[in-house]
Amino acid sequence: MSLTTCTIHATQRQERAIYVSGELARTLRLNGVRNVKLQLGSKSVTAPLKLVKKAGQHLYLPLILVNAVKLPRTGVCSVSSPEKSEIRVGPLVGIMTSVFGSGTRPFGTLTSFMRQIVQTGSETTIPFVFSPRDVNWQQGTVFGYFLQPTGTWVRKTVPLPDVIYNRMPSRQAEKGISLSAIKERFVKRGIPLFNWSFFDKWDVYDLLRDDEAYDFVPESHINPSSEQIKSMLEKHRFIYLKPTGGSLGIGIYRLTYTPKRGYFARYRKNGKNVLIRFDKFDGLMNMLGTGRGGLQNYVAQQGIRLIEIDNCPIDFRFHMTKNGNNRWVVAAIGAKKAGRGSVTTHIRSGGQLMTPEQVLRQVYGPRGDQILEKAKETAIKLAEAIERHHHHRLGELGFDIGIDQSEQVWMFEANAKPGRSIFKHPALKLADRESLQNIFDYCLYASRFRARREA
Repeated sequence: MSLTTCTIHATQRQERAIYVSGELARTLRLNGVRNVKLQLGSKSVTAPLKLVKKAGQHLYLPLILVNAVKLPRTGVCSVSSPEKSEIRVGPLVGIMTSVFGSGTRPFGTLTSFMRQIVQTGSETTIPFVFSPRDVNWQQGTVFGYFLQPTGTWVRKTVPLPDVIYNRMPSRQAEKGISLSAIKERFVKRGIPLFNWSFFDKWDVYDLLRDDEAYDFVPESHINPSSEQIKSMLEKHRFIYLKPTGGSLGIGIYRLTYTPKRGYFARYRKNGKNVLIRFDKFDGLMNMLGTGRGGLQNYVAQQGIRLIEIDNCPIDFRFHMTKNGNNRWVVAAIGAKKAGRGSVTTHIRSGGQLMTPEQVLRQVYGPRGDQILEKAKETAIKLAEAIERHHHHRLGELGFDIGIDQSEQVWMFEANAKPGRSIFKHPALKLADRESLQNIFDYCLYASRFRARREA
C-alpha cells in the first residue's frame, strides 16, 4: 500500500533531510530510497531520506523544509507515494467562498458552516478557506484561512491547493467575469475544481433532453408564451411557473385550471400565501404580465399529483455526493410536507420536515422501503446523467424529487450548490457529517491521493 495517514512533526534538527519512521517507510515503499521529493500542493522540495526509530507512522520535517513547502500545520493528514522517490502530503483542499466578514466571522453567516466543513476534513486532509482574491498567481500561493484548535481563524500563506471545493455563496458572485477566468486558470494548472457554478433550472432540463433520464423530468418549457401556458393547463390541469435562476421557492406560481370555475393563481407575497381566481384566461395572463409575448426567464412545468399526508403534498430533497471511489451516493434524504395553501414544500413557507421512512410507511405501509429504494436508484441515474452531459466536474448535487400517486418518480429541480436545511432534522445529524466526509473522500480521489500501481 502506498496511501495512508501519518502524523507530521516539525523538528529543530539542522540537517536538511526528511525523516520517516520505519513503519511509514514500509507502507510508502520507500525502503532503499536515498533522496525523496516532498510535495504539498504546488510546492515541492527534494532532500535526503532518513529513517528514525519510532513506532507508528510518522514524518519529521526540519523547519527549513516546513517553510520551503509552506506547510501550514503539523498533525494527522494523508500521505502517498505516487512515484518511488516521492512523498505527497495533504491533500491541500481549498474551499473557495466569499470573504465579507471580519474577526471571528470572516465568512459572515456562512462562518459556522465553513467551520463544520474544515473540522470534518481535518481528519484526513489539510483544508482551508479562501476567496478568489486571496490567490497570488505569480508566487503560486494562496493567503487562506485556517481553523485553529481553539476554534479561531488564522491566515497563512500556502501553495496552490491540490483540489478546490467551490462554495461561492450566490449566483451574483458566481457570474463575475473575473471569477470565471480564475476558475479556468486553476483548471489549466491541473488543479481539479468541482461544483463549477449554480445551475439555472433550464440548463439542467436541457442537459438531460437527449438522455433516457429525461423520462423523469415533467414537461417543461422555457420563456413560455400565453398559448403554451393555456395548452399545458388544459392538458395537465395545473402547472408551475419557476424563475430559471430562483431558489428557496421565491417567485414561484402554481396555476390551476378547473372547467366551469376558471383559473387560479397561488403564490407567496410578503410572507403570506395568496390565492386569486380569474374567470377568464386573459385575466390570469394580465396578472402575470405576459402582454409582451411571454414570461421571460421563467420555466413552465407540468404539475404532478404528488403523494399526500393530511391532504398536503409531499416531496423529497435528495442530497447526493461523490465518494472516494468516484461514485454517486445518496448521502441524505429529507421529506418535506407542504404547508396549508403553500405553493411549495419549503420550510420557510410553512412546510414540515420529516424523514422519508416516516412518510413512505404512512403512505405505502410495508411497501414503503421498496418505494424508497426505487427513488434512490432514480436519483443516482439522474446524477450520473447530469454528469455525463455537464462540461465541468461535479462532486455534490441536490435533487427535488416527487413521487406521484401512480408511484412514478419525478425530478423537479437539480442544484449544484444544494442547501442543507434538511440536516436540521434530528434523525439526519449523522448524515450531515457523513455527507461532508464523502466530499473529502472525493477530494482524495480528485487530487489523485491513491495507492501507487506497480508495473
